Amino acid sequence: MSDMRVWREGYGHPVPWDLVPPPRTMVDLFEESVAAHPSAPLLDFMGRHYSYGEVHDGAARVACGLAALGYGPGDRIGLYLPNVPHYVAAYYGILKLGATVVNFSPLYTAAELADQVADSGTRLLFTVSASALLPTALKVLDNSALERLVVGSVAGALPPTKSILYRLTRRSEVVARPHDPRVLAFSRLIANRGICTTPALDPDRDVALIQYTGGTTGTPKGAVLTHRNLAANAEQVAGLDPQRGRTADRILGVLPFFHVFANTCVLNRTVVTGGEIVMLPRFDAGQVLAALDRTKATAMPGVPTMYRALLDHPRTAQTDFSCLRMCISGGAPLPAELKERFHQVTGATLVEGYGLSESSGVVSCNPYEGAAPAGSIGQPVPGTHVTLLDKEDPSRAAPLGEPGEIAIRGPQIMRGYWNRPDADAQVFVTDGDGHRWLRTGDVGTIDADGFIHIVDRLKDMIAVSGFKVFPSQIEAILYHHPAVKEALVIGLPDAYRGEHPRAYVTLEEGMTIDGTALCAWLNPQLGRHERVDAVVVRDSLPKTMIGKLSRKDLLIEVTAAE
Repeated sequence: MSDMRVWREGYGHPVPWDLVPPPRTMVDLFEESVAAHPSAPLLDFMGRHYSYGEVHDGAARVACGLAALGYGPGDRIGLYLPNVPHYVAAYYGILKLGATVVNFSPLYTAAELADQVADSGTRLLFTVSASALLPTALKVLDNSALERLVVGSVAGALPPTKSILYRLTRRSEVVARPHDPRVLAFSRLIANRGICTTPALDPDRDVALIQYTGGTTGTPKGAVLTHRNLAANAEQVAGLDPQRGRTADRILGVLPFFHVFANTCVLNRTVVTGGEIVMLPRFDAGQVLAALDRTKATAMPGVPTMYRALLDHPRTAQTDFSCLRMCISGGAPLPAELKERFHQVTGATLVEGYGLSESSGVVSCNPYEGAAPAGSIGQPVPGTHVTLLDKEDPSRAAPLGEPGEIAIRGPQIMRGYWNRPDADAQVFVTDGDGHRWLRTGDVGTIDADGFIHIVDRLKDMIAVSGFKVFPSQIEAILYHHPAVKEALVIGLPDAYRGEHPRAYVTLEEGMTIDGTALCAWLNPQLGRHERVDAVVVRDSLPKTMIGKLSRKDLLIEVTAAE
């Protein structure tokens, strides 16, 4: 369905494009890194270091503790956790047991958490004794089929001095673990020698992770990711770095681990390379800059809003960025002006990548070294095929030279959605050679050098008098205005034209331009059917849990108010 010569002949990454990682389990990848450097640091949590050997010991104790409670292969076990060391030990312990990890956002309400616990059949949930998490988890425990909670202590994972300060100054953020036989302390779960029998795993058959996502069809569904899916994507991402093994590898882990972007690009990828993760519980620009100064981190995956917040922080001018080498931006389009400004201020390279939960995290990325066209999401990661499908008939290839729906196949593509064959039928198409392709819902082009460009999402396109309007193209023009900090364009009902586009923006600090002036500046640069009826200046725009601007939430807000 596509011509692969362009990637064979002009691939910008340091490994061959058609290099397919062999089938392996996540447990194999983890234990090989532990065996290679057991004393090397894997985690730096607020200054407390955990070696590969220590994390491996914790994971083994988790696996044995869960086995003693009666859990085993195939059981779904949830992580309702922020970025804390408990996450890593529980994650690899669950995998070692042969069970399946289910990631849950710490921002979920009790209803959202309960819905996904029920849908996945999660039997046990890991959390911490934080006031933002434990009460919600307890509500779900009392009103669902969930059997047990395992509750860790954030203070117990900190360095001794910080632990004391945390207990003294943040009492309001901590909830006491109730005396309930269904609620077990993390410390008690791992109170064993870590010696028990664990199963042999099949990388293609055994499911490692159920990752909930809005996916390409709207409502949250669980993407079923096998051990091979996750292990392959970790190795694919690790293979993108031309300096792998030659320089220090210390990655700033501020993206939330429950999100597939961080799961692959921070956790799994760093374990593969034998690097160190500087783990922060949440994104705070000042804390990130302080951590960069303290640890001399060499890389930081993030979303555009994170990089903008770092540049806007007053501490930036005093921060030493000399060790920061590489940053990968994902989750949302990266404005060219932000990319260039970040490089000028920090000296680090900022490249844009692309992926989905259904692809274990990463599909493509721009080369770490060398030129890349503006606005590109890069070339496919090794072993990944990309093609363009007809936007109206996905059973056919897109007409030559026209944008099409991006479709992908490779070892990192999910098995399917959890208990949703109807959704599988919507997102997978099979070509004449029997290859199964995942439809992404994103419309794009592939240029002569093999770089992929996203035009827009199919479901975000605005239909104006029969014409298709791509919001991201209007947003890209708005970002050229020096006063515009953030921009979103949505389609609103129009009795005559069906829909009309409207733009919403926030402004750079100190700027005072109004929406009328911005609209007068914008519309002459657009086609007649693309012109917005207004530009609305707001103090803020809605964002997702990882900081990505959210058209969906903005549309809900606007339509509810009108």
